Amino acid sequence: MAANMYRVGDYVYFENSSSNPLLIRRIEELNKTANGNVEAKVVCFYRRRDISSTLIALADKHAREMEEEMENPEMVDLPEKQKHQLRHRELFLSRQLESLPATHIRGKCCVTLLNETETLKSYLEREDAFFYSLVYDPQQKTLLADKGEIRVGNKYQADITDFLKEGEEDGRDQSKLETKVWDPNSPLTEKQIDQFLVVARSVGTFARALDCSSSIRQPSLHMSAAAASRDITLFHAMDTLHKNGYEISKAISALVPQGGPVLCRDEMEEWSASEANLFEEALEKYGKDFTDIQQDFLPWKSLTSIIEYYYMWKTTDRYVQQKRLKAAEAESKLKQVYIPNYNKPNPNQLSVNSVKPGLVNGAGAPAGPQMPTLGMGRACESCYTTSSYQWYSWGPPNMQCRLCASCWTYWKKYGGLKMPTRLDGERPGPNRNNMSPHGLTVRHSGSPKFAVKTRQAFYLQTTKLTKVARRLCRDIVRPSYLARHPYAVVNSAAIKAECTLRLPEMPKNPLPLKQAVRKPLEIVVKYLEAHPCPKPDPPRSATISMGSLTPIKSTPILNNGSPTILGKRSYEQHNGMDGTKPKAMPQWEIVSKRSSDSGRISAPHHEEDHELD
Repeated sequence: MAANMYRVGDYVYFENSSSNPLLIRRIEELNKTANGNVEAKVVCFYRRRDISSTLIALADKHAREMEEEMENPEMVDLPEKQKHQLRHRELFLSRQLESLPATHIRGKCCVTLLNETETLKSYLEREDAFFYSLVYDPQQKTLLADKGEIRVGNKYQADITDFLKEGEEDGRDQSKLETKVWDPNSPLTEKQIDQFLVVARSVGTFARALDCSSSIRQPSLHMSAAAASRDITLFHAMDTLHKNGYEISKAISALVPQGGPVLCRDEMEEWSASEANLFEEALEKYGKDFTDIQQDFLPWKSLTSIIEYYYMWKTTDRYVQQKRLKAAEAESKLKQVYIPNYNKPNPNQLSVNSVKPGLVNGAGAPAGPQMPTLGMGRACESCYTTSSYQWYSWGPPNMQCRLCASCWTYWKKYGGLKMPTRLDGERPGPNRNNMSPHGLTVRHSGSPKFAVKTRQAFYLQTTKLTKVARRLCRDIVRPSYLARHPYAVVNSAAIKAECTLRLPEMPKNPLPLKQAVRKPLEIVVKYLEAHPCPKPDPPRSATISMGSLTPIKSTPILNNGSPTILGKRSYEQHNGMDGTKPKAMPQWEIVSKRSSDSGRISAPHHEEDHELD
């Protein structure tokens, strides 16, 4: 019962696709819709597979920097398999919120901020445990360090000086360490100080009456007097009194200099109503992340100004009203929701007789000897096992990969395979093709299927400017020469520049084409008959006995994956297609070829010449 009860603040799995890994979200709100369904407003977490390779490189760089700061060689000592699985436990927090149906919840998990108090290996030892250290922005495609990091260690601690012994003097210059702004042992009494502060407020009210912008913001005398009574006016009055040696007459004269009364305004007065509304909207979205508030909502305000305004804003009635409204909304919202286990069959299940599908929310059905196996065929893509109580199709349909029940649960929860696959370039994968003894690729159902590489059709389209350049710059292009020398370098930039210069001088009428005069076929045949190709002289070789001839074996040479053999094979042979086979050479021609080769290698003079009939 408690395992299926989900509350605000829980980290949960959501399923949006039957074949993709589960989503990891944090429940912020539970709302009931008009039709009675429950929707969850959630914070999004992203896996490594959800971000670009450039950002993954940044994440790896940040991880190496954290290892150096922590001075923990644990990551280096981990086996390659655990390093691979540890990448599946890393998440990236985002500020993005979305609403999902509560019925898509598939279980709970645990997500924590990575810090020095926990080891990386501890996440592998716990089920459904994840960590994060970076914040991902889906819109800007950026990764930043989380602001909520707990700063623990000598790097963040202050160096405390030793305690002075009794009678020991402090050799430091106190005037350089601090500035005195008020003397509590002044000759003035409390009553005289309060009277001076009343005079300062009166001067501040009069100064606002003289200022045009303040008259617009505080149109009434009551509002001006309230603004003049804020802390900024009192701080200015006390500073003035301290600077004038606590002499009230000099301090009053300083409050009203020759140019007029001094006007002191704080951030609450400086901000306009529209800026205050923007601040409240930003605070609703980002919380107390003042850096993001400044960047996205108030870039013309300094960070100091925003922080000062926030703490002044918390003392206003506006803040109290919003706090009451949020409390009333929280009372009306759901606190928890019960979601039963999801036990419907997955569409990716491969058909197995008399096998119950495993539960997704709870623990799956254990694999036991009583469970039938779908075994003698393609192995699991992750763990290479050939027996499992349930199989699931995985990956592109044309690759026909599958996972066992345990690896499928791992894939759904952690977004990867237990072992690095051949697609990752870290190990060879299982036998996906399932070759038969005859060398044909056979499906699991028994029908042959050739692994034919797809050819993409393409053509080279010549632009009009290139066609014109061939005609105008024929003396530079020299097409006849280039036809006989296909590897000669052509300076296309120079030809285009020359064509641009010659184009205005081009005649309006098209250039006449030179008609090629070709001789008839009969004349070519007669010429070839009158001038036959001279036959080469027969080679001089030693006597060859028929008994010494080695019979020609008809066994084909098998290709075991040698790169030199692959390089000499044609495209059709390389991809298993039926290409044109070379014409078989008669055995007597092979014998004569062998004799000619031996004649070249042997001495130039021989006693006898033999001719094979």
